Amino acid sequence: MFENLTDRLSQTLRHVTGKAKLTEDNIKDTLREVRMALLEADVALPVVKDFVNKVKDRAVGTEVSKSLTPGQAFVKIVRAELEELMGAANEDLALNAAPPAVILMAGLQGAGKTTTVGKLARFLKERKKKSVLVVSADIYRPAAIKQLETLAGEVGVSFFPSDTTQKPVDIAQAAIREAKLKFVDVVLVDTAGRLHIDAEMMEEIKAVHAAIKPVETLFVVDAMTGQDAANTAKAFNDALPLTGVVLTKVDGDARGGAALSVRAITGKPIKFLGMGERSDALDPFHPDRIASRILGMGDVLSLIEQAEQNLDREKAEKLTQKLKKGKGFDLEDFRDQIQQMKNMGGFGSLMEKLPSIGGVNLSQMGNMQGAAEKQFGQMEAIINSMTPAERRNPDIISGSRKRRIALGSGTQVQDVGRLIKQHKQMQKMMKKVTGKGGLTKMMRGLGGMFPGGGLPKM
Repeated sequence: MFENLTDRLSQTLRHVTGKAKLTEDNIKDTLREVRMALLEADVALPVVKDFVNKVKDRAVGTEVSKSLTPGQAFVKIVRAELEELMGAANEDLALNAAPPAVILMAGLQGAGKTTTVGKLARFLKERKKKSVLVVSADIYRPAAIKQLETLAGEVGVSFFPSDTTQKPVDIAQAAIREAKLKFVDVVLVDTAGRLHIDAEMMEEIKAVHAAIKPVETLFVVDAMTGQDAANTAKAFNDALPLTGVVLTKVDGDARGGAALSVRAITGKPIKFLGMGERSDALDPFHPDRIASRILGMGDVLSLIEQAEQNLDREKAEKLTQKLKKGKGFDLEDFRDQIQQMKNMGGFGSLMEKLPSIGGVNLSQMGNMQGAAEKQFGQMEAIINSMTPAERRNPDIISGSRKRRIALGSGTQVQDVGRLIKQHKQMQKMMKKVTGKGGLTKMMRGLGGMFPGGGLPKM
């Protein structure tokens, strides 16, 4: 997300960071470029005009003139205004109601609403430690009810059965009664996809809302529709009192116009971003972190949170103890490290949260990510084709064994040889990590592990 906008803004703001003093004249071209970058990202025109005017007013005011580095202050202003545009801070779900707290999900057809219900159920269960019951009030699509039942089973939450002969209001009320009897903390009510211009369908969801009085009414919308996502959310909000927005399919949106337009147009906060198909691919929306990513400054806080949630602490501790005892870092350990990274969303997910590398734009980074993902996938396939004895002691792998492993993994003998060589490099690095100044020594040795034989220069 934001790849195009980040590349454009990074190039544009680079021209102004060296200025000794900012005036209306010397930031005019930069502001024009910022405006064009936002419009190309499909941000709504009124939002762009307002944003650029606010940046201009602050940039040529006393705030910058007192700064020792006006150019850097200008970038800081752009970042602050981006945060303000998207909301000052993450707005959490209002779950402090008498249980069960009811959350009503609304949206258009095909926006990923039912999938989002499953993701949100997992989020509430794992991160908020809540018991959750999900129910489908979509009486027009039997497959939706079955899909939600399957998702509930996958994420380990309760499912309340319903069928197409019932009325949506009756379904929702029955689910809430069940939740009260079983002392469930949160009820998620999925509804049928509908257009805001469909009066009959809008009356139906209004009736459901009035009957169950949800603490949260979330509008689920596809981020790839750009500023149309914000306009649709506004139309729904005019008919239904929304409390927040969930942007889905964000991983497929290179522009980011929806994220920058929704709050300004609807007045409602974005509460979550759907980042992929996996049931854990739902992230709380943090405007400050998103602003940093847009300006190529990375999002290290989210990266830390991601590591805490996905890394297997027990395996990490076992590996640490193993290395401290002087036992070697074998290919099974190497495979574990690759799998841990996959659990964190893969190499690409890590790279997009790190600060931009000077001189490398996001499209180039994307090529690097693709090459790295392919290489790590190939490594895992090769290791899986080995016997347990070969994984524990790669020195026994002869030429004939390499041919067998290559055949079993769909790779070349040279690829197997390269993996064994890279593993030896990792072994040396792991030894250095356990000694003094370990991290610095490890970073020096990392170069050989990446496609092209080295890390890009910072």
